[in-house]
Amino acid sequence: MKKAEGEVPGEKFSRLLSLLGQSGSAVLAFSGGVDSSFLLKAMTVSGAGVLAVTAVSETMPERDLESARLIAGKLGAAHRIIRTDEMSNESFVRNPADRCFFCKDELFGKLSEVASRGGYAWVCDGSNADDLFDYRPGRRAAALHGVRSPLAECGFSKDEVREMSRKLGLETWNRPSSPCLSSRFPYGQRITREALRRVARAEDFLLNSLGIHEVRVRDHGDTARIEADEGGIRLLLLRENRIRTAEALKSLGYRFIALDLEGYKTGSMNRMLGPDATGRRSEYRPAAQD
Repeated sequence: MKKAEGEVPGEKFSRLLSLLGQSGSAVLAFSGGVDSSFLLKAMTVSGAGVLAVTAVSETMPERDLESARLIAGKLGAAHRIIRTDEMSNESFVRNPADRCFFCKDELFGKLSEVASRGGYAWVCDGSNADDLFDYRPGRRAAALHGVRSPLAECGFSKDEVREMSRKLGLETWNRPSSPCLSSRFPYGQRITREALRRVARAEDFLLNSLGIHEVRVRDHGDTARIEADEGGIRLLLLRENRIRTAEALKSLGYRFIALDLEGYKTGSMNRMLGPDATGRRSEYRPAAQD
């Protein structure tokens, strides 16, 4: 779909409802995050038949599952939980630059099976228009499985999704992003179940014990590199919190605890790939429309 000149989020929302209403039933890859929650709300408003499916694995923070359950329940949507097993795929575990492809290939393959068995017309995800300009190997898996991204098709940026979510009264409108835990490891560093649990526990401490709003613990072997928002950096610089954080993370097996002075940067591990990988349009093209 082409973006209308001067189009505002409200007008895009009307087009989104029309697209969803005409498309019929769908299985939605539902994480409970900002984008998929907004899309689920739009699907319920449009009258389209929707099954929200949340995939659980070692790479998903446990806190996200309960959030997804609560949001789907509040929206009155049918919700199913499935298990994915990307950790059994050596191509994923060895953590190459296109690691995300193998994860999404596993996810979209299982969602396609759910859709086929349940008689749903299509599978969709919450990718937005901004995602098309980032390094997203998972979009190749979306194209491979014919997965559609209605928010991207209608030109919704991340900021516009948040704005419309706020207007619709969705509690997720200002929720921090929560990508899979595998994004905490430098490309080429093998991903293990133990390391995933360690990162999850480290972030849970920073979120729950210190009250930081947005944080990542990047795992560099024996070093934990903490990225936090501005408020989080101020909290971490307090002497008492520095001591508590060092003790907590060392108890998990880290030898060195570092605070990244640049703060939280989405997709910061992509810097390893150079500018050609991080500033280009995604390989993704929307699936053919009916």
